[in-house]
Amino acid sequence: MDEQVLVFDLDDTLYLERDFAASGFKAVGAWLSAHAGVDGFAAQCEAAFSAGHRGRVFDEALAAMGVAFDPALVAKLVAVYRGHAPTIALAADARVYLERPRTSRRAIITDGPAATQRAKVQALGLETLVDFVIFTDSWGREFWKPHARAFETIETWAEVGPANLVYIADNPVKDFVTPRQRGWHTVMVAREGRVHDMPAPDVAHQAAARITEFAELDDALRSLNAGKALSG
Repeated sequence: MDEQVLVFDLDDTLYLERDFAASGFKAVGAWLSAHAGVDGFAAQCEAAFSAGHRGRVFDEALAAMGVAFDPALVAKLVAVYRGHAPTIALAADARVYLERPRTSRRAIITDGPAATQRAKVQALGLETLVDFVIFTDSWGREFWKPHARAFETIETWAEVGPANLVYIADNPVKDFVTPRQRGWHTVMVAREGRVHDMPAPDVAHQAAARITEFAELDDALRSLNAGKALSG
């Protein structure tokens, strides 16, 4: 059998996305305190995030603090959030898995603003732990998953057949449908505390195997290579 190439998602697969959010909220809170004399913003953002207001965290937090809505201010806060140097760490199980002696090549496909995702990769020390990283946003928002371009790029780089490619990710809405269509193996990491904790919309979007931590990954891969789906 040819070499198996492991391709990972980033957010909520190799680390918890909520940790990046908390780091960003602290950076934004510090900026707001220094430039507007408004304190306590990070805590309000955490509350809004925990309540599920993830697309309007800053709006909700400002409203809770009695600060009038200002589109220019919100845009600045978003820029600070996306541009800060994050304080984040690999999930313990992911670190153990990635730091052990390599038996295969590894890559990452990740969506999100490219500069933000690059800062995450750097903060997590992933440049020395994987061989190739694709920031889909570098091609434009329209190339975020489930667009096929990133998966096609991996296939060209890896020079192995689809049965030797594995995509390991967390979000059943967008992560697995395309690699499944292309004949890849797929593994869902159902990490506790993940942001996108929802069922797949249909069978085509489901991963072939499901794990809760990387200690289970080798067994999942053996099952997939033997032609068996793992329920997890």
